[in-house]
Amino acid sequence: MRARIEPGGTVRGDVHVPGDKSIAHRWLILAATASGSSRIVGLPTSLDVRSTAACLALLVPGARPSLEAWLVDARSGDQHHGFTWDTDTGGDDRSALEVEAEGRGGLRAPGSDLDCGNSGTTMRLLAGVVAGAPFRTVLRGDASLTRRPMERVAEPLRRMGAVAETDDGRPPLVIQGGALRGIRCEMPVPSAQVKSCVLLAGLAASGETIVEEAARTRDHTERALLALGAPIAIGERDVEVSAFQHQGFEGKIPGDVSSAAFLAAAAVLTGGSLTIRGVGLNPTRLGFLGVMARMGIRTEQEVLEERLGEPVGDLSVGPGAGLTGTGVGEGELPLVIDEVPVLAALAAHADGETRFAGAQELREKESDRLRGLAEQIQGLGGLARVEGEDLVVAGGGLAGGNADALGDHRMAMAMTVAALGARGPSEVGGMESAVVSYPGFVEVLAGLGARFGG
Repeated sequence: MRARIEPGGTVRGDVHVPGDKSIAHRWLILAATASGSSRIVGLPTSLDVRSTAACLALLVPGARPSLEAWLVDARSGDQHHGFTWDTDTGGDDRSALEVEAEGRGGLRAPGSDLDCGNSGTTMRLLAGVVAGAPFRTVLRGDASLTRRPMERVAEPLRRMGAVAETDDGRPPLVIQGGALRGIRCEMPVPSAQVKSCVLLAGLAASGETIVEEAARTRDHTERALLALGAPIAIGERDVEVSAFQHQGFEGKIPGDVSSAAFLAAAAVLTGGSLTIRGVGLNPTRLGFLGVMARMGIRTEQEVLEERLGEPVGDLSVGPGAGLTGTGVGEGELPLVIDEVPVLAALAAHADGETRFAGAQELREKESDRLRGLAEQIQGLGGLARVEGEDLVVAGGGLAGGNADALGDHRMAMAMTVAALGARGPSEVGGMESAVVSYPGFVEVLAGLGARFGG
């Protein structure tokens, strides 16, 4: 699927975005391992979330009927590009999932390998769950996921007492679970997925499990566990948890702020203004707003409520007087790692150079985003390069041209947004990749005023 982007449109209005998939993965797992009934509203139908639901259906027999029914309903939206959200209300109860579970003791050996699709979150978090279960689990993924590093979770799980095997550090990931013991896990590479894996395993371990981070990462797992009453202590750089069985819960998934970032950038680059309603405003996810502020972009946020420990409200962005290049240091990068593609799209139109320093972790995403961003910005008529492990975007605007998503959902959306501000028309190939996190992305942009050719 190729998208032809025409200059001249203006993105403006009010909009809701699909539910936050980072939160959705975690709440789904917590619902399937709860004791009792849970109800989750607003689950996004993105492919990554479907992967988690499908894997849980094989692990939790009692929840299988409801999970499979939700999956059938989610897939039925594919004829409409999977976009089932009402842009006026932010979704409704048709996206609700009710799960009846029997706690971690209700987990059963899956009858087949668990297919995690493209989702590294699915693989890493579920590894922590099955590590405490007395059976063998094989977690596989697609070609992209098979290239991603999994020794990061295998090593601490081994120290906790599980058998964890990888293929030279990559998937498939094979876990033989059993009795676990708490450990202190020092993480040299910041990763919320690895942290969450160890914390979820720690819920089934004897003694205390402590995760110490080199840099703070998103804290959705900690917030949910705290709201559910888990014995968890959260410090500035470390998290400690002890064995705990949580009860069922109810919650509505906040809108995905990472998805909101792409729409906000589209408004900025087309001279429009936009308000995204009901979006998650977790501080550990808002680092990109600080980078945008340094570039000269004005944003406002208003927290209106809290859902299972997550602050939720509205995010607004208005037209700026011009973009200025900036620097993103190695210490800041972990807090904006998922937003680097959209920040690079903005940087391509800035006055002056923007440098993303120490960005080697971009090589380990759904594609090699470090190299890919430089090459695709060049394809759209801009100037960008890789210097060592730094991504450098020269700025000055884009002439228009051709780019490819490289099978990566964030690359698909970032290059589309970048092209909206180009001087001439552009084409972006592989747009079907966007369904991984934002089904219907192009249709939503068009509805807000962006111009796309036939």
